[in-house]
Amino acid sequence: MDIVERDFHPATRDALIDSGIHSVLARVYAARGIESAAALEYRLARLTPPAALAGLDAAAEIVATAITAGDLIAVVGDFDADGATATAILHEAIIAFGGPPPFVLIPSRFTQGYGLSLALVDAARDGGARVIVTVDNGITAFEAIRHARKIGLPVVVTDHHCPAIRADGTAHLPEAAAIVDPNIPGCAFPWKSTCGAGIAFYLVAAVRAKLRDWGHSGGQVALDGLLDLVALGTVADVVPLERNNRILVAQGLARIRAGVRPGIAALFRVAGRDVATATTEDLGFIAGPRLNSAGRLASMDLGIQLLIERDPGRADEMARELDGLNRERRTIEAATVDDALNGLSDGFDMKARALVFFGETWHEGIVGLAASRLKERFHRPVVALCRAQDGTIKGSGRSIPGLHMRDALAAVDAACPGLILRFGGHAMAAGLSLDDAQVDRFRAVFPRIVGRMVPDDALRQVVWSDGELAGVDLDLELARTLRDGGPWGNGFPEPLFHGTFRVRDCRILKDAHRALTIEKDGRVFRAIQFGNAERPPDEVLLAYRPQVNVWNGKEELQLVVGAALPAVQRHEVEDV
Repeated sequence: MDIVERDFHPATRDALIDSGIHSVLARVYAARGIESAAALEYRLARLTPPAALAGLDAAAEIVATAITAGDLIAVVGDFDADGATATAILHEAIIAFGGPPPFVLIPSRFTQGYGLSLALVDAARDGGARVIVTVDNGITAFEAIRHARKIGLPVVVTDHHCPAIRADGTAHLPEAAAIVDPNIPGCAFPWKSTCGAGIAFYLVAAVRAKLRDWGHSGGQVALDGLLDLVALGTVADVVPLERNNRILVAQGLARIRAGVRPGIAALFRVAGRDVATATTEDLGFIAGPRLNSAGRLASMDLGIQLLIERDPGRADEMARELDGLNRERRTIEAATVDDALNGLSDGFDMKARALVFFGETWHEGIVGLAASRLKERFHRPVVALCRAQDGTIKGSGRSIPGLHMRDALAAVDAACPGLILRFGGHAMAAGLSLDDAQVDRFRAVFPRIVGRMVPDDALRQVVWSDGELAGVDLDLELARTLRDGGPWGNGFPEPLFHGTFRVRDCRILKDAHRALTIEKDGRVFRAIQFGNAERPPDEVLLAYRPQVNVWNGKEELQLVVGAALPAVQRHEVEDV
């Protein structure tokens, strides 16, 4: 592991300082490509207009027509937090626009699998739906959409996943009535990382515009109350926080902090957190996992009900149930990772550039999380496989920077037709299914083919630092400044610094973490490192971030350690 210092242009930093930005924060921004204070304006007016989203006008026309006609709309979501928030957005908007409450259909992870299926199309028809709208899925639902078209049920696809690619390199798109997905060829919308909740928000904005043009009362409905859902879905789905996403998250966080949505506030209460000080870290590590636990271990219907619930008492009950599921999830996840590590044999090639793990009895709702943990441990692309309830083999892949996981699976599929039954996903995460007889072949083929796709530089584990800070610079005010300089997240990482510290004391917490008392330049600081229960040497090189820690209602500075290396190990300055 190496600590590498981010490069930045001093002139850009100085210009940001001249505009009134704190000098440390100015350097952080400059290293992330921010060239002016204008790029940090997160007003809704700065959102990219929806016109560039291919298919949006046609989709809005279909949905708005159904609303004005009083037709029932079936919303088919997904069983993760992005799918849940996107579903809740459509549910609330359709009712606010004056349409009948939509028929919500969420597939079971265990019996139906991901996305729109023949069974869900039939369920929508039998329930009286006249239109189907997918959220966070549908771009590869060829058979189901063909079936819906055959029975006269139009399907509007809203998704953000990559489309399937034919052998000739062209995109294979379903025969839907309308498709809204920024990742389809020809779509000029610049923000390809917009998640399912973000696309759902753009759809309801376009529907409102239609209704307004038609003189319908729904055209006057305010939509800013949905931004808390967009923020939660965006952060929980770990999509890159490009500028447009930062606007959505910043606006949504402001509404989350106001505590106006009982369900989200309840998720914070059950975790012992104050929603009034919510950060993206809280969404990613507190609210998101609890919401996701419903889809992983039970049914995401519970998560969606929580999001749309208006009674605080009922919201608290559902949040407690989700908190219990989340504790169960953590236990199963830890046991799965331990089982994977214990199953390593002498024949398991740990020098391979890509790894595949298989557990006959692993929980199919947890294998994605296990793959993520194993990827972090070995710094290799990882696929974790298990046997699903239907007897097929289900898997989740997690990648490292430098390898697009969905493209990697596409390469395996192209080289070995028929090996993979189904796959789809993103650059960093993807899902797949295999026939039972193909497990051993996949375990041999994936590391061989994908290993050749992993660049040498990608295998170098790097911790990116925003430079060194003197002890005198480290104070609570700086921590507040950095916290408020976000929103931070994937693609726009929270500031991290490095420096050499002397260790004065170390306490091991719950056999998994360590609390440190450290000293630099004559000043003493409290620090914590999660997932490390070893006692450090007297002097260490730390990569850390200053954090505002709230204890007994009082704010104090705490350094959260991301990496600890021997003090003699030198860091590098990246020249870009």
